[in-house]
Amino acid sequence: MNPAPAFSIRPAELRDVAPIVGLIRELAEFEKLTHLLQVTPEKLRPQLFGEKPAAEAYVAESGGEVVAFALFFVNFSTFLAQPGLYLEDLYVKPAARGQGIGEAMLVRLGKLAVERNYGRFEWCVLDWNEDAIRFYGRMGASLLPEWRLCRVTGDALTALAVR
Repeated sequence: MNPAPAFSIRPAELRDVAPIVGLIRELAEFEKLTHLLQVTPEKLRPQLFGEKPAAEAYVAESGGEVVAFALFFVNFSTFLAQPGLYLEDLYVKPAARGQGIGEAMLVRLGKLAVERNYGRFEWCVLDWNEDAIRFYGRMGASLLPEWRLCRVTGDALTALAVR
């Protein structure tokens, strides 16, 4: 018989916004992207719990502390004519790694995608994050090297909008 995990995963609640923002900051530091960070609890709260939420999140708790989060939203595949689940970020505090939290989060999200009859479950991974790439491969994910992410943001987005 397997022992019960030392963590639990649940949908994020309003009380989790500040801890999620803290984890997002840790993630930005890990990815060396703090210069892009603009998130605050005040900015994130309506995106998760406002009148028209843009995203959803799960958190993992261990010892009464939020130690991980997965933030995701619905996208759409024209080829499948079905919605999909897009995982924007998954982060586990370094001290909580190795307990199966990341795997449990992906499994929970995979189940959610199946329950909602989504055609895909997708996310991106930085090309230098070899540990994550290996982990995702073990979880059954396929890397799509022929695809490149395109992004328009900031001043470039403003310029595009007024063309």
